[in-house]
Formats: sequence, C-alpha cells, structure tokens
Amino acid sequence: MSRFKAGTSGKGTYEKETEMWEKQEASPSEEERTNLLDQLLQEKVHSGTKETKSLLHRLIFLAKISPELADKRDLAEYWEQLFASLQRSYYQSEGVTGLLLLYPAYVIHILESSSDMLYAVLRDLRDMEQQQRVLVLGAKILVMSHNLPSRLFQQWNYKVLNVPERYQEYSAAREEPTEAIICECLTTLLKLGKHLQRYPKKPKNLEDAILEKVPELIVPQDTICHLLECQELLSAAQYLQLYDSPLNILMDSGLVFRSDDPTSV
Repeated sequence: MSRFKAGTSGKGTYEKETEMWEKQEASPSEEERTNLLDQLLQEKVHSGTKETKSLLHRLIFLAKISPELADKRDLAEYWEQLFASLQRSYYQSEGVTGLLLLYPAYVIHILESSSDMLYAVLRDLRDMEQQQRVLVLGAKILVMSHNLPSRLFQQWNYKVLNVPERYQEYSAAREEPTEAIICECLTTLLKLGKHLQRYPKKPKNLEDAILEKVPELIVPQDTICHLLECQELLSAAQYLQLYDSPLNILMDSGLVFRSDDPTSV
C-alpha cells in the first residue's frame, strides 16, 4: 500500500438538515492497535465533561473516488495520517471519530471532532482537488452539525464495500425531492452509527460480519451519485467561502457593519 503525506454548503437546506440531524441522535482479521492518540481520545470520549461536549461537531461529506486510485484503502490511510497531523497542530482539539464507507466509485465520510479539526479537513479536501494527484473528486457537504451533546461514534473506522454493479448508477425512475433524499440518507447513517455502538471493541477496518447483519443501513451508491449532482449541496470550496466571508449587517442608520473592519468595533 502506498503512503501519502497528509496535509493540513445553500444555507436553507443545510440549516434544515442540520437541525434534523442534531435532534436524532487493517484487514478483517487484524487486531486493534492502540496508540497514545487513541488512548487520549478514549479518555476524552468517556469523560463526559461539559467542556468536551460543547466543542463537539459533526461533518458528513460525499465524494467520487478518483479512477486513478488503484487501492481504495489508500484513502483510509491518507485520512488517518491527516487526522494524526491535525491532532498535533491543534493540540487541545477533540480527536476524530466517525466512519468512512468506501464504495466501488464513491465515499461517505462521517467525522466528529472540534470545529478546528473539521474545517481543516474541509480545507484539505478543497486543496486536494487542486493538486496533481487527486484522490477524490466533486466532494459535496451533506451536513455540518454543531454543539452535539455526545458522540455517535466511539472510534474512527472504515470499510471497503462490495456493491453489485446494477446498483452503481442512479435510477431516474426514483424521483423524490432532494430534501427527502437527504433526510433519508441522514436517518440511515444515524441508525448505522447506533448499530456500531453494539461493537465497542472492533478493528479499525470493520469486519464483514458487522455490516452484513444490516444491509438496509448502507446508503445505496446510486443515491450518492444522485446527491453529488444536486445543486442544493455545496462543495468544500463553496462551504468554506461562506464560512470565511465577513458578515455584513445593515444598520437602521444605513451604515454597514463589517465584521472584518477593525474601526467598527
């Protein structure tokens, strides 16, 4: 497996789906390896302190896997290295938990951590498509949830999925409102997270048996294909542009308050 050097969405739809989401709450045979980073994360996950909970956020994004990528497990390795690098950069930030689902042609990535960590992941995702070697293409933000009461995932895991070819393209016969498809997708992922809580000690590369028991909780690949074409979902670059843009407020006097103007404070 090759090694990569890890580097450092329309508002209406995101607000609705974020609110809904916040209200709901190695090889298959390899043994789980524990390092210092994992130990520190587990201590923070199980401490249940108010400070820890108030800093917790969740990001879910979708993307198409680059056809140049020979081994999908390289993506898992890339992001694992990125998290370790970011954890060193943001020393007091939350560790990353979540789930990476690697389909034949697409990915769903669920991440829980501090806002610093998640926005750094988004910036890396934006920059990745501008590099010569692209690992994923056309990433879209499904949801960003803030101030979560607790983690849904206790670890960060990944799984390479085998999806029958007949389910790999979106069927135009299934026409539903985009918001309904997003809601269904988020609900399915939430239930999958709840299912994984039954396996507190599981290898980083999930065993086949864990997901084979709940095939209905795997979002169909054709749904991902459809969502990536929806204009309602923002790319990482579009989402970050909204996040980094200064806030302009029109006052009753007609003056405009700019958050990036030091004289307005």
